[in-house]
Amino acid sequence: MKPNSILTLVFLFLAVFSKAQMDDKFYQPSKSMKPFEMKISDSVRFPVEDNVITAFIAKPKQKEIKKTIFFFHGAGGNVTTYQLITKPLVDAGYQVVMIDFRGYGLSTGKPTHKNVAEDGQKFFEELSKRNDIKNTKIYFYGASLGSQIASHLAKDNASKISGLILDCPMASFTDIAAHFAPQYRDFILQTLVSPYSAKEDVKALGKLPVLVIQAKDDHTVPYEQGKLVYDNVSSGTKVFIETKGDHLEGMKNNKEDILKEMDTL
Repeated sequence: MKPNSILTLVFLFLAVFSKAQMDDKFYQPSKSMKPFEMKISDSVRFPVEDNVITAFIAKPKQKEIKKTIFFFHGAGGNVTTYQLITKPLVDAGYQVVMIDFRGYGLSTGKPTHKNVAEDGQKFFEELSKRNDIKNTKIYFYGASLGSQIASHLAKDNASKISGLILDCPMASFTDIAAHFAPQYRDFILQTLVSPYSAKEDVKALGKLPVLVIQAKDDHTVPYEQGKLVYDNVSSGTKVFIETKGDHLEGMKNNKEDILKEMDTL
């Protein structure tokens, strides 16, 4: 085989390998549901194609709801895995809509970048028709991988929501793939383009307020990626909170700071 042919095969292999990292193997759903630590007022099942995606709505004890938070969780687990973040929000007076995309928790199917984005839009359009949601201010909260879908949906629905919160956001699917595959870093960054990315979507939010929460000692998503997302925000109001601890531990270590900013966002 000629050297050029060998080189072509190598690049094709790398492309396939990187594509798998960028999509199917990027998501790590769990079907195992932990007990909820807060009162769930409602569960919602929404059909998409041949599958069903689910969400759970938790209301605060007080009658007056501060805001409604659409919460998009990270790559692993399901909605019950992230109660370290969602329970303090409910306790603080927020109504929280926790969404499990395809393959996560009680949802069926297999998640991909494409269907997660499409399903997120459909789910938002459907749930925002409810009186207990449409009569409140709506915010998107993306945690880790969820920062990609939250930013993307915020860009497409900026006039319908009141703010965006990004907790330890990755800059893009491409950037995080390159981080976890350093041996192919240059190839990934030069040849692969994310279908959507937080670092680009936040440039198109208009005047939508944005809060970025980033752990200084984050061992999952590099600090620099969260800072890049923040620096790219073009809105008039943006706040950056540097938290103590590791990935997504902000609500545990800096809860008062985060809730104070969320109240005024």
